[in-house]
Amino acid sequence: MSVSKVTNSDEIARIPPAIRVTAALGWRLLVIFGMLYALGWVVGKLSVVVIPVAIALLFSALLAPAVSALARMRVPRGLATAVVLVGGLAAVGGILTFVINAFVAGLPDLQRQLVASLNTIREWLASGPLHLGQEQINNYIDQVGTWLEDNQQQLTSGALSTATTVGNFLTGMLLMLFTLIFFLHDGRRIWLFLLGPLPEVARSRIDLAGTRGFESLVGYIRATGLVAVGDALGIGVGLAIIGVPLVVPLAALVFLASFVPIVGAVASGAVAVLVALVAKGPIAALLVLAVVLGVQQLEGNVLQPLLIGRAVRLHPLAVVLSISVGVIVAGIIGALLAVPVLAMVNSAVRALAAGEVAAKPPEEESSSGTDTSSADTGDESHPQT
Repeated sequence: MSVSKVTNSDEIARIPPAIRVTAALGWRLLVIFGMLYALGWVVGKLSVVVIPVAIALLFSALLAPAVSALARMRVPRGLATAVVLVGGLAAVGGILTFVINAFVAGLPDLQRQLVASLNTIREWLASGPLHLGQEQINNYIDQVGTWLEDNQQQLTSGALSTATTVGNFLTGMLLMLFTLIFFLHDGRRIWLFLLGPLPEVARSRIDLAGTRGFESLVGYIRATGLVAVGDALGIGVGLAIIGVPLVVPLAALVFLASFVPIVGAVASGAVAVLVALVAKGPIAALLVLAVVLGVQQLEGNVLQPLLIGRAVRLHPLAVVLSISVGVIVAGIIGALLAVPVLAMVNSAVRALAAGEVAAKPPEEESSSGTDTSSADTGDESHPQT
């Protein structure tokens, strides 16, 4: 037996350290990727349930601070939930209805302007300094069209998977509203229930990590909404001053696209420049490009750091990659949810890595005289370290 042990240890010692380390990292990475794949498979199978719950979580991040503020003013939790839910959804629905109606009303003119812009660009490519042949231009356009056709189902699958029928859509809406009500009213109790099966020694750290993650989600939702309004106003005013047509639908497009960070701003800015190019000429297009770049610089260097602060610290490359993965996995819905999910995970992991613990264990908090229904859906009175 001892000889066998010595022999095995000698054989292991003869393996180069680089190979041992690589093998150790390799099987750990395989386990992690396998777990992520299994999680993605389960989420895909349950997307009709997961997506409404995720949207309810986003709305709870937007509305829960108001519920908590009313609760601190001695308003009963149920009444506060009802007031904020009705008022908040009415306000959000009104804003989205105005924006979407403005965009839809101007969509035909916008499409005509875009077609004219593309034709202008095609003529410039043929007669400009590049001197591309018509056959080359048509080949490039055909390649882009083929790519869009090949990826159309993939790009829209996430949105269509939950709305293939009116019944599925209505079911998802009812599930989202039902879940949102309980997130706002009993969010803290739900969170404590989920912490219950965990080992007692880990509950405080997991509790704080979840709280930090939700705080980052609240900061992200607030900042994204304000940044979207700022982008739409800034670019809309600039377009109006330059005299570009379709100001309202273009501003509405900028507002909607701002909820997809970086990628949405680039796409909506490109549309505005194309419309200006065909409607007012190259000088106006350059001015619109300057306005778009100026607003984006203001957003990136002033608005986002000021509004988000340290709550959401994500590198632009991480944002772009997460959106790309979201589009591949779940289409449009994946693009919208990718960054909020990444922000939550990032803040939670940072809290765990820092070794922080909650001010008091979750069991003590739930048994004390405080309102336990208040918090991980946005109660800003939750104990902080």
